[in-house]
Amino acid sequence: MNKFIIEINNLKKSYDHINGLVTLFNNFNLKLKEGELVALVGPSGSGKSSLLHLLALLDEPSKGQIIINKEDTKSLSDVQKDKLRRKNVSIIFQDNNLLTDFTAIENIMMPLIINGETINLASEKAKKLLKSVKISNRSNHFPNELSGGEQQRVAIARALISDTKIILADEPTGNLDFKTSREIFSLFLKLKKLKKTIIFATHNRELANRADYKLFISDGNIKRVNASK
Repeated sequence: MNKFIIEINNLKKSYDHINGLVTLFNNFNLKLKEGELVALVGPSGSGKSSLLHLLALLDEPSKGQIIINKEDTKSLSDVQKDKLRRKNVSIIFQDNNLLTDFTAIENIMMPLIINGETINLASEKAKKLLKSVKISNRSNHFPNELSGGEQQRVAIARALISDTKIILADEPTGNLDFKTSREIFSLFLKLKKLKKTIIFATHNRELANRADYKLFISDGNIKRVNASK
């Protein structure tokens, strides 16, 4: 039986704006099982990235509870959150966040090195991921020597190397061409079969419709919508 890897209870996120208080979402409840592939959809500025940041423990909710792998994150210290995130969550940022002074393969290896893995083992795992995202020939190039799409593929490989239970992706195919976008999504489908839980924000209607279901965010509300496959 699948267990819930993420539980969201009565979640609210609001912030002060020059025009007054803005509420991105309110009283949001959701339970995500292992192996679910979920698309976050909605207009720009609706709160897709904000929700991912909350689930990644990079931001604080205004109200409510987020439970990750049965651990309530509300009362955790920053150090405890960092430890929980490293163990359970991988993040694919919209702007890549690659380290400019390190090559593609070094960027991918970094999460394992930080966690105390040997360089040799980290390198072997990174090489396999470079191959899976079809960028092996650029492994020793620095980020400024890569195209936007190549940088995104490196960022995806870096997120996958830690082998976490949860993958949060903010427009993971936004800088990729149609063919590469499909290849990356096929990789997500393989990870789903390995019981990884994947939540990705996207404006790509075709990819969103291939998810298990969609979460549509608009005007402070989040609705679950069945994907039309």
